[in-house]
Amino acid sequence: MSGLLAPDEPAAVLVERAQGSAPFVLTCDHAGLAIPRALGDLGVPDAERARHIGWDIGALGVAREMSRQLDAPLVAQRYSRLVIDCNRPPASEELIALRSEATDIPGNRDLDATARQARIDAIYDPFHAAIESLLDSRAAAGRETLYVAVHSFTPIYLGTPRPWQLGVLYGSDRRLAEVLLAQLASDRALVVGDNEPYRIDGKDHGIPEHALRRGFANVLFEVRQDLIAAVDGQKAWGRRLAELLAAAHARFAADRGAGR
Repeated sequence: MSGLLAPDEPAAVLVERAQGSAPFVLTCDHAGLAIPRALGDLGVPDAERARHIGWDIGALGVAREMSRQLDAPLVAQRYSRLVIDCNRPPASEELIALRSEATDIPGNRDLDATARQARIDAIYDPFHAAIESLLDSRAAAGRETLYVAVHSFTPIYLGTPRPWQLGVLYGSDRRLAEVLLAQLASDRALVVGDNEPYRIDGKDHGIPEHALRRGFANVLFEVRQDLIAAVDGQKAWGRRLAELLAAAHARFAADRGAGR
């Protein structure tokens, strides 16, 4: 156990269905809002920490339901992104943010190298090491892997409403995203963001590091938080995305077999 986390505090990483039969590996970078006891409340009020700035509301519930439906491995990170953001490169200025949206984070000011490294050692490195270990074991067994990151987004950002219910995000590898977007286009009741409300770029770490580097087809789902704040919504969207992925994989495999 890291020096930052007391022995009775939760481990940073949650792994479920590591030996799952699905071709998918699911990750949830911002699954929790815990803060190590040694860091207090980072100087941020409870109500602020519970907002989107602290975690991806509902994302873990969606990811766990997807994992159940697909029998897919899931690797999730339990601590608040206000402590350290596991979807940022190690050298990023946003790794340990001083401000999130309009909220200052006093507990992140003036950290020396030792304090910064303690957060990396306790939370960041174990999360990414768990993903790497899982992917290495699948590669050694010759197993197919499609990498799926599960996130959620706030319905209003800095006063601007967001119309999308679901975002399908991708970087330089569009293979899986194109199949998913084609499937989703038939649902006229759904407003889908094509690389909205975000896009995978140099600010991201998970997909570039674990999927693009290894050549795995990948996608990042963003679900709007008001749809998944409650358990019923998490289960419904988890089932919906699992069904979507299963159908997409069948099409993806068929296209690959046909050499397309």
